[in-house]
Amino acid sequence: MTRTHVHHMPFGAQVEPDGVAFRLWAPSAREVSLHVEGLRAHPMARDENGYWHDHVPGVTAGARYRFEVDGLTVPDPASRFQPDGVHGPSAVVDPAGYPWQDGAWRGRPWHEAVVYELHVGTYTADGTFRALIAHLPELAALGVTAIELMPVADFPGARGWGYDGVLPFAPHSRYGSPDDIKALIDAAHGHRLMVFLDVVYNHFGPEGNYLHAYAPEFFNPAHHTPWGAAINFDGPHNAAVREFFIHNALYWLTEYHFDGLRLDAVHAVRDDSAVHVLDELAQRARAQCAGRHVHLVLENDANQARFLGAAPGGYDAQWSDDWHHGAHVLLTGEMHGYYADYADWPLAHLGRCLAQGFAWQGEQSPFRNAPRGEPSAHLPPTRFVAFLQNHDQIGNRALGERLSTLAEPRALRALATVLVLAPHIPMLFMGEEWGAREPFLFFCDLGPQLRDAVRDGRRREFAAFPAFADPAARARIPDPTAASTFAASRLDHGARAAPEGRDWLAFYAGLLALRARVITPLLASADGGAGDFELPEPAVLRVRWKLAHGRVLTALLATPGSTAVLPRPPGTLLRCTGALCEQAGTVQPEPWSAAFWLTDGT
Repeated sequence: MTRTHVHHMPFGAQVEPDGVAFRLWAPSAREVSLHVEGLRAHPMARDENGYWHDHVPGVTAGARYRFEVDGLTVPDPASRFQPDGVHGPSAVVDPAGYPWQDGAWRGRPWHEAVVYELHVGTYTADGTFRALIAHLPELAALGVTAIELMPVADFPGARGWGYDGVLPFAPHSRYGSPDDIKALIDAAHGHRLMVFLDVVYNHFGPEGNYLHAYAPEFFNPAHHTPWGAAINFDGPHNAAVREFFIHNALYWLTEYHFDGLRLDAVHAVRDDSAVHVLDELAQRARAQCAGRHVHLVLENDANQARFLGAAPGGYDAQWSDDWHHGAHVLLTGEMHGYYADYADWPLAHLGRCLAQGFAWQGEQSPFRNAPRGEPSAHLPPTRFVAFLQNHDQIGNRALGERLSTLAEPRALRALATVLVLAPHIPMLFMGEEWGAREPFLFFCDLGPQLRDAVRDGRRREFAAFPAFADPAARARIPDPTAASTFAASRLDHGARAAPEGRDWLAFYAGLLALRARVITPLLASADGGAGDFELPEPAVLRVRWKLAHGRVLTALLATPGSTAVLPRPPGTLLRCTGALCEQAGTVQPEPWSAAFWLTDGT
């Protein structure tokens, strides 16, 4: 079935039967004119809400245009496409021109999610949306049900992570056109794969954002973030700013048919309004996407459980950094930076995450020297996205090392088993499934006025780490602005076919098949009372979850130093990664092993 998806917005360029309507919000501007290539400049009229507007007959899709605001020529902040980058002219796009083939697709329920995070530019040699399509069958065969794209909103230069985007409605031109990303999503749906998008609503990047110059009302100097003045969600003129970002979310979900969004670092979304912008965004997304499975996920360092839930304004889940940090300390022994909060007893912190959601639920965080988090034990485990690796936890390391180069293989397999078979939503980072060993480094392509500051700032950032206290050691940190740093982060898909790669692939595929067959069906109606945990001895963790139909899932994780002989958990043994000595109703797991049992519900 062929259909089209068009999201109508109160700003930007809207194709109409007899031409194109243009609208720009610049409430304090004195004069605005529209420049369409090949036509004379058009003066624009202002309405009472600060929107400047004009309708130009005869203009069609593909036309290039800019706005001139009080003498400053700028691209459209709501541009649907920037063929020549963030400093060039915007291009008119007719979203009705793409013939969607996924008419029967309504998405998949959240409890079926197995997320696979990837960076478009480094996942393939071409680094494009179209190149990704060829890899969809292997991801579906692996057992993944959702791919999550790191931000694709247009950012400066040819390469970057995407978190310094400045034109949030335009897919990055080096990755492909709007039709190219639609083709990727269309093809993914044909493989029953959901597609999520990482979006950034807490700041704009440092290069290519002209809003400061002609629409300072976009920012509220009363709030500050690590990137400067906060986005204005609660100050004077905030209504238009809220609409800009809420429409951005609706645009990706409707016009591009994304199945969900991951909202980056929402602890930096400052809003003291009676209705928080995050709540309003979720409510409107649910209303507009009624009849589809659409999922909204947060990254929130503040561990605010109040945003998670089934209410109309609730979010499906939050990335569980606590889960990762506890597991990472166990696997590597690293205790610097934010890992210091988990260094005292990482197994206990991991246990609390597995059973209750957050490790920090209002207690004083030594690293932050402040209370952190809210109670979360009332939330089901599916409210938390768990992971051993992601773009941040690899790429924010000085050398971008993956766990495949840092952890003992049997330890990594034990924790991966817990990741996949526990009733949380598991997430893999690209290449993790075949034990990829190339780094994922921080890289960017900012202009010459920012390159030195970024390079030097990154090296200064690591000066406090013991391994990089020496200037010579810091000099070995790859230059994030160099093209070679980007190239070093590109995945080597050939490693999939090597013996080690095939072994890891079989391991993950087996776990994911077991999850889909046995665990996932028991999560659809599981709610409340997430679980309980105990440490029968300091090196062993036992967790129990009550799932649907009276089933009880029990996990044991044994770490180095374990000598425990424990009562055998009830039920059928689903999987064990190491030797498990069973005798007279007892079990003794070998160190660095994980085992799961499931009762039959009788």
